[in-house]
Amino acid sequence: MPTPTEIRLNRAERRLDVTFDDGSAFGLPAEYLRVESPSAEVQGHGPGQKTLVYGKREVAILAVEPVGHYAVRLVFDDRHDTGIFTWDTLHRLGREHPTRWAEYEAALAAQGLSRDRRGRAAPGNGPGRG
Repeated sequence: MPTPTEIRLNRAERRLDVTFDDGSAFGLPAEYLRVESPSAEVQGHGPGQKTLVYGKREVAILAVEPVGHYAVRLVFDDRHDTGIFTWDTLHRLGREHPTRWAEYEAALAAQGLSRDRRGRAAPGNGPGRG
């Protein structure tokens, strides 16, 4: 399992930059990390229980707190702070970012939801335009 050699919070870009000892490096947007949080609140307690989180386009990460030698806890400005991001989770989210993000946007569009705070796609803009 790759281990981070550097984790840097880029507040201005609302992004977590993570470099791993296998040479991979990922810039993970705060919104992406928030909607993919490994917390039970987002993922549920079993298969098929994942919650579609929306309205988080402007979410920011306030703090990155170490959890032992295997993970970090991210504190978001919407008060979500229960997800423990293991090194494996961060690496997987980095590798799968394009695919997961496309699936997320498709799910929002299918539900008529938006990435914006208001939560619903604006009338006349069609689903997924948020």
